[in-house]
Amino acid sequence: MAVAGCSSKSSPSFTTASPPSGPDPWLTLPSILDKIVPPTFPGIDFEVTHYGAKSDGKTDCFPAFRNAIQACNKAGGGRVVVPAGNYICNGPIHLLSHVNLSLADNSKIVFGVNPLNYLPLVKVRWQGVQCYNYSPLIYAYQQKDIAITGGGVLEGQAKAFWWTWLDLQTNDFNNLQTMDQNKTPLNQRVFGDGHYLRPTFFEPFDCANILIEGVTFQDSPFWTMHPVFCSNVTVREVTVLPGTTNDDGCDPDSCNGVLIDSCTFTTSDDNIAIKSGRGQDGWSGPPSENIVVRNCTGLKSNSNGFCIGSEVSGGAKNVYVENCTAQNCESAYYIKSNSDRGGVIQDIYMRSNQASNCHRLIALDTEYAEITGHPYPPLFKDFEFENMKTDEATVTGIYFAGDARKPISDVALKNITVESTPVPLQISNATNISVQDVDINGQPVTL
Repeated sequence: MAVAGCSSKSSPSFTTASPPSGPDPWLTLPSILDKIVPPTFPGIDFEVTHYGAKSDGKTDCFPAFRNAIQACNKAGGGRVVVPAGNYICNGPIHLLSHVNLSLADNSKIVFGVNPLNYLPLVKVRWQGVQCYNYSPLIYAYQQKDIAITGGGVLEGQAKAFWWTWLDLQTNDFNNLQTMDQNKTPLNQRVFGDGHYLRPTFFEPFDCANILIEGVTFQDSPFWTMHPVFCSNVTVREVTVLPGTTNDDGCDPDSCNGVLIDSCTFTTSDDNIAIKSGRGQDGWSGPPSENIVVRNCTGLKSNSNGFCIGSEVSGGAKNVYVENCTAQNCESAYYIKSNSDRGGVIQDIYMRSNQASNCHRLIALDTEYAEITGHPYPPLFKDFEFENMKTDEATVTGIYFAGDARKPISDVALKNITVESTPVPLQISNATNISVQDVDINGQPVTL
C-alpha cells in the first residue's frame, strides 16, 4: 500500500476505510454536559481570620483552617473565606461536605514542607495504585458538594523541598507496584513516615459534586488536581503554574462526569492526563468516562499537552476535547498506554484544536515508555480527530503505534493540517483508518 509522505519505524501494518457515516457523536455532548452541574452553597461566610488565622506570612494557620471548615460543615455549609494576605498552613486542608474554600483576590495559602505535618496517613491513589500515604495538601474523602474558588493562589513549595524526593521514591514505588501485582490487601500498603511518595496537591477521593474555579495552583509537589473515583466535577478558569516534575495540571482518575473548561496550564509534566489506575488496581476499578475538555490552553509543558493515560488500565470512554490549544510541548494530543497496563480506550472525539511548536500533533501510542511484549496489550478504537492544526511538528505530524495483537482501529482523520514536519505520518499496526482533507507540508495526504 502506498502512503503519500508516510514513514514507519517498522514495516507498517494498517488498512484504510471510508469516513464513518453513522450518527454524529458530538450530538451526545449536550446530554453529558447537562449532568455536570456545579454544587451551590448556602450564603453564609466563615472567615478564617475569625478562627485565628493571620495573614502575616509567619503564623501557622493550619488550626484556623481546620476549625473554620468544621464549623462551616456543622452549620450546614457555606463559604470558608480566606481574605487577602499571605497565610502559612503547616499541614493539610481537609474539606468537608457543603464547604466552599473561597480565596479572595490577593490571597495566598503557602503549605508547609514538614512531611510529619501531613500525617496521619490517608487513602490515596499514587500514580495509579491505591495505598495509604501522606495526606495531599488539600484532601477530601467521601464528601459531597465541595469547592475551591476565588482569585487567590495555592502554593505547594515543590522547589523548596518536595523535589528532593524524586530520586528517593524509586524503591517505594517499585514496592507499591509489586504490591499491586501481588494483590496485596490495601491495608498493608502503608507508606508515609520513612518513605518518599510525594503528596499530590488536591485529591478528592470518592467524592461527588466538586467545583474548582478561578484559583491558581503553583509549585505542586506531584499531580496538581487529582480527583479519584469522583463524579460530577467542574474545573473552570483555573490556572496551573509549574512545579519541578510530575506536576500534571489536571488528572481525572476513574471519574464519571468531568468538565475542564477555560483553564490555562504551564507544567513540567502533562497539562491534562485522564487516568484510570495502573495494573490490577485499574483493571478492578471503573473507567474514566464522560469527560469534556474545552477552551483550555496549554502554554508550555516539558512533556505533553492534552492526554489520556498512561495509567489507564481501567479504560476511558466518551471523552470530548474541543477548542483547545497546546503549545511548546512534545505530543500535543496524546493517547498512551502499553502492554504492561492495558485498558480499553474508546469513543474519543477531538475537534477544533490547535497546537504550536510541538513534537507531534496527534499521537496514539500503545508502546508508552517503550514497553512492549507484555501480556496486556491496550485496545484503542473508535476515535475521531477533526479540524486540527499545528504550525510545526518537529518529529512527526501524526503518529500511531499499535500492537499487532490488538491493532488501533476505526480512526477518522478529517481536515487536519500540519504545516511543517520532517515525517508526515508514522503508522504501524492500525486498521480502518480514514483520511479526509488531511494536508501535511502543503501536500494532501492519501492512504
